[in-house]
Amino acid sequence: MTQSKRLTLVLFLNLVMISGLILVGISSHSLGVLAAGGDYVVDSLAILLGLLAIYFRDHTARGKNATLLVALINAIFLLVITAFVIVESLRRLSTHTPEILGGPVFIVSIIAAIVMGIGVAILTIGKQDDDLHMRSVLLDTFADASSAAAVAVAGAVIFFHPGLKWLDSGVALAIGILIGVQAVKLLKDVITGLRQI
Repeated sequence: MTQSKRLTLVLFLNLVMISGLILVGISSHSLGVLAAGGDYVVDSLAILLGLLAIYFRDHTARGKNATLLVALINAIFLLVITAFVIVESLRRLSTHTPEILGGPVFIVSIIAAIVMGIGVAILTIGKQDDDLHMRSVLLDTFADASSAAAVAVAGAVIFFHPGLKWLDSGVALAIGILIGVQAVKLLKDVITGLRQI
């Protein structure tokens, strides 16, 4: 399966999940779910840019470094999302965490974990031939699946023990740190790649 086909399938999966995550995040007051939704929006933009970059790489003489530039943009977007999620998580943990509806958080997050797990499986087909951009999309999708699973666990705990609503902000903070670590590693790889041009 070509890189473009794999990216298109994963883009479809991201787009399917975005509206559900954002709606449930807002209605259930879950920062963890909203963080996942925001991350999926950024991932979708990166995948769209990646599809354009692959087209330019394969069809123009000057496009051979296009996927490297998309990986750079992806890293910057991830750092912005990280900053927002960490600041908001710390604000909620230090002031007041609103009531979290654990049931909807659990359901939408478990669905997201399964969908992103399918995305990881799609992206690993033929990954030995992948460039830095494709590896960055695979890492993003794997992190999305892991984050969704963590939010689902928090949602289940909050459902049975509403007094532990701070877990939602704690999980969101952990997701923010995970995304940030990914973004920094990706940025280092991109800088190394740019130096080799």
